[in-house]
Amino acid sequence: MPVMTYREALRQGLREEMLRDERVFIMGEDVGKNWGGAFKVTKGLAEEFGDERVRDTPISENTIAGAAVGAAITGMRPVAEIMFGDLITLAMDQVCNQAAKMRYMFGGQTSVPLVIRTVFGGGKNIASHHSQSLEAWFMHTPGLKIAVPAFAYDVKGLIKTAIRDPNPVMFFEHKLVYDKKEEVPDEEYLIPFGEARVHREGDDVTVWGTFLMVHKAIAVADQLAKEGISVEVIDPRTLVPLDKKTLLESVKKTGRLVLVTEETKTGATTAEIAAIVQEEAFDWLDAPIVRVNAPDTPVPFSPTLEQFFIPDEKRIAKAVKSIL
Repeated sequence: MPVMTYREALRQGLREEMLRDERVFIMGEDVGKNWGGAFKVTKGLAEEFGDERVRDTPISENTIAGAAVGAAITGMRPVAEIMFGDLITLAMDQVCNQAAKMRYMFGGQTSVPLVIRTVFGGGKNIASHHSQSLEAWFMHTPGLKIAVPAFAYDVKGLIKTAIRDPNPVMFFEHKLVYDKKEEVPDEEYLIPFGEARVHREGDDVTVWGTFLMVHKAIAVADQLAKEGISVEVIDPRTLVPLDKKTLLESVKKTGRLVLVTEETKTGATTAEIAAIVQEEAFDWLDAPIVRVNAPDTPVPFSPTLEQFFIPDEKRIAKAVKSIL
């Protein structure tokens, strides 16, 4: 199989869906010919499909989301890009009160086949307004599906599944994984929502994480293997629907669980996962669940402080060893 970056795999998935279904179109700030997206994901698509199907929009997140909702309920398949995930705050009514609730409130008479792509996470030294991880906010909103692909293979299969879904999908990416490479098939494939990916099997501790933290957890597992510690690494791939089965089976095998995300700790997705395991697999736990998150502060601009803020391999390894 060819090796490609996360960015290239995502672009290929978008392109395949645009070729397959003329209702699919992309909209957002600077997604067109002049720029190709802030992170170059849509580069070249406007040249191939034209300005009607790759639409540059005003710098107005609530307008982007509102127009995308309208397009979706009238038969189109919009993929709306919000340049930075932090700025979805400007479109919370359109996303959480409109897109998420329309199918339910209209008794199934309409669907909202909408994908909103955006980027979370730090590591670029661009301060608090452009570096947060806010996925838990949307996990708390019934009616939204949430994809959190961390690898190139997954991002292609999940974006295709998201575009074909009749429900609104929040498609979250991380700034620091766009250049990471993996083997990705050229032929079409879909990845079902609600199926986690076990990157490494182990017997001593389960580590569950998202985005860049999955990459760090794998590195920690490789290092700890040299010390005789067997770590199982699980990537949920989607938060809604959530693959509880894979998580609980792993915890029942290892008896220990470390949860790692880049979110600030209070109210993070890790809290929900810990609660699920506490409720449904308590009798199999041999040690307390440990959470590794960012501290409850705004994301700092200073490179040194941001480096301290974001969980690293040392903190993950320390958490694993703390419950052995």
